[in-house]
Amino acid sequence: MSARPKACRNCRRIVAGNVCDVCGSSNLSSSHSGLLIILDVEKSQIARELGIRKPGRYAVKVD
Repeated sequence: MSARPKACRNCRRIVAGNVCDVCGSSNLSSSHSGLLIILDVEKSQIARELGIRKPGRYAVKVD
C-alpha cells in the first residue's frame, strides 16, 4: 500500500518524498484537494495565474 502523496504548502507541488523538488521546502501537507497537471508552463494561463514555472502535478488547495 503506497502512502498518499504530499503537497508543498509553499508552491503546491505534489511530491512523493519529504522535500519539494521545486522550491526545496519540507513544509508539506498530506491534506490537499484538487489536482492540476501542468504540461506546458509557457502556454498555460493557469500556470501564469498561479506563478507555476515547472511542469508537473500541483494541488488546487493545500490545508
